[in-house]
Amino acid sequence: MKLNRTFALSSLVLAMGFSAQAQETSTKNTVENNNEKMEEILIVGVRQDRVSKGATGLTMELNETPQSISVIGAEQLQNFAANSINDALKMATGITVEQGETNRTRYTSRGFDIKSTQVDGVGLPNNWGLVTGAMESYGYEKIEVIRGANGQLTGVGNAAGTINYVRKRPTNENEGEVGISVGTYGLKRLQADYSFLLTDSGSWAARAIGAVEGSDSYLDGLENDRTYFSAVIDGQLTGNSTLSFGASHQDANTDGTMWGGLPLSYADGTQAEWDVSASPTQEWTKWDTLNTTAFIEYTYVFDNNWEIKTTYNYQDSEDQSKLLYLYDPYGMFDSETNLGLVSLPGRYDTEFSADLFDITAKGEYSLFGQEHELMLGGSISQSTSYSFTNSYDAATTEAYGLAPAFPYALDAIAEPIWGEQTKYADIDVTLKRFFGSTKLNLTSDLFVIAGFNAIDYERTGFSQGVDINNDESEISPYLATTYAINDDVNVYVSYSDIYQPQEQYDYDGNFLDPSKGVNYEVGVKTQWFDDQLLATFAVFSAKQDNIATYAGLNASGFTYYKGADQDTQGFELELTGHITDDLNAVFAYTYLDINDDAGDSSHEWEPENVVNFSLDYTLPQLPEFQFGLAGKWQSKTANIASNVKQDSYLLMNAFARWDASEDLSIQANIDNITDEKHITSLANVGFYGSPISGKVSLTYRF
Repeated sequence: MKLNRTFALSSLVLAMGFSAQAQETSTKNTVENNNEKMEEILIVGVRQDRVSKGATGLTMELNETPQSISVIGAEQLQNFAANSINDALKMATGITVEQGETNRTRYTSRGFDIKSTQVDGVGLPNNWGLVTGAMESYGYEKIEVIRGANGQLTGVGNAAGTINYVRKRPTNENEGEVGISVGTYGLKRLQADYSFLLTDSGSWAARAIGAVEGSDSYLDGLENDRTYFSAVIDGQLTGNSTLSFGASHQDANTDGTMWGGLPLSYADGTQAEWDVSASPTQEWTKWDTLNTTAFIEYTYVFDNNWEIKTTYNYQDSEDQSKLLYLYDPYGMFDSETNLGLVSLPGRYDTEFSADLFDITAKGEYSLFGQEHELMLGGSISQSTSYSFTNSYDAATTEAYGLAPAFPYALDAIAEPIWGEQTKYADIDVTLKRFFGSTKLNLTSDLFVIAGFNAIDYERTGFSQGVDINNDESEISPYLATTYAINDDVNVYVSYSDIYQPQEQYDYDGNFLDPSKGVNYEVGVKTQWFDDQLLATFAVFSAKQDNIATYAGLNASGFTYYKGADQDTQGFELELTGHITDDLNAVFAYTYLDINDDAGDSSHEWEPENVVNFSLDYTLPQLPEFQFGLAGKWQSKTANIASNVKQDSYLLMNAFARWDASEDLSIQANIDNITDEKHITSLANVGFYGSPISGKVSLTYRF
């Protein structure tokens, strides 16, 4: 409440065009102290105004936004020790985390891969449809998941949704924490987070965050370590303007990595069963990644409360890998001898860099006796990616050809003698975007949002020996409306075009044409218990044409794809918030029905029914003690092409925390408390997920 009053006062000061330098000299001594107080309030209010604008970039509460949005907050991340993005998104409503191998992950929603990614509401030009390495989550305050097509927010994307990562920013206090964790499989982790004022008035502040983690694994031969650091400086340049800048760096290394998943289908059609520790890796395999980001953000608030914000974001990533792929190309995998599999080695390096400039202006205007909101903006992003591979002599390489009976020892297959490195892909992508939206308040209970995205997408270079020269333009409209039945109940409907350039190749090595379609959503949002609990029910429908679908290997041995149409329907129910002062809860159910262009069921690897929940409870008699339970249940899934099936299963995690003092807390976490055996992905058949595991953490706050 204090912060709200502070920000309201600071906004009023801005609206009046307050300026400390405008005071008359004759009154300087009598009002100097008051001016200092008002200036400090202004600094706090404007500098901390870092609210993510959700689905449209406009100012709306979650309960009135005409789209399904879930938020994974800092408390939930802490409670369940979700130290990686994968762990965090496993708790998100309607999201499936597909781990087809140990170092690459896909996030799906409503039957599609999520390829739209943002940081602090700004879309970044990366292919996070496929995430390489375990990305650290400690640098983020919260993660917002916006489900469904979002042409207004991103300009490009499919019917899956958008993930918005919200950075930790400096606070208005000198405060911090340091924590250590130890756990199963040799887990060791050290993390620290400190925010401090750079000036006495609080006009400038900084925040530094670091984490170091290393562990073995339940999987044979797998070892992981990563080091993460980020820093943000945030300051008030004038009474009306702020400047923020920062950077992050992650260095992650994996030994004994998987390339592809387990062989789970025998040639006779039966499904193989292995120990949860089984892996096709060898001790010489590795996959190391470096990720660096930097940003600068300038905001100016005019005296009439119109705001202009410009940002620059930079990304750079590298990865180096030595891999071994195990598969059954000839249908020879024998259930008696476990022979017949073929191994294929590969050594790859990739480099990626991107620059993004974004500028937006937003504010209010009056029309027909009502106040409305308008947002206009433009952005340009340029990215370059290089891919390299090392050759080897297939005739003399043990790793190329028939593999030993599976499972084999970690030193069963010798590392190839690698040849010269050659570049096999060099791709430049430029995305220019102009966008706008308005929130029209037709009455005090009804508003309409209308918006558009106009983009120009250019992709040039070469890949796999084929020249690339794509230049595409598209305008995507967005329309939505929300009606307040009363103070606690809002109903909404939204429509968005779908436009998604694709990275998959056809038989001839050319990129597939963009996938296009439409998305509809109708829902109701209600608030309960004095606005402490939000309930959302949404029905959605999406039709998308020319979606890349695996089609086999071409004459050169490269994977190729063909376009296929897909219809998706379903509904979601989510309840999130405080049921009582001591009990916080999330409960969600998602139903999904996916059909191909012939009307038959498809994407059987996506569960038709998913239930996820999260509970944390503080004992009223002992408020220093808190505990909770989180879980996800999904219905049966299958991969028809690979002849692999999985029954329904439930995964549950638990935590308990004791605040030994105001500064010191001790926490225990247990993951997969029922020791459920499960396969991590059937979209690209993966491996067995972790059995029961645990960790103990000690956190000191100062």
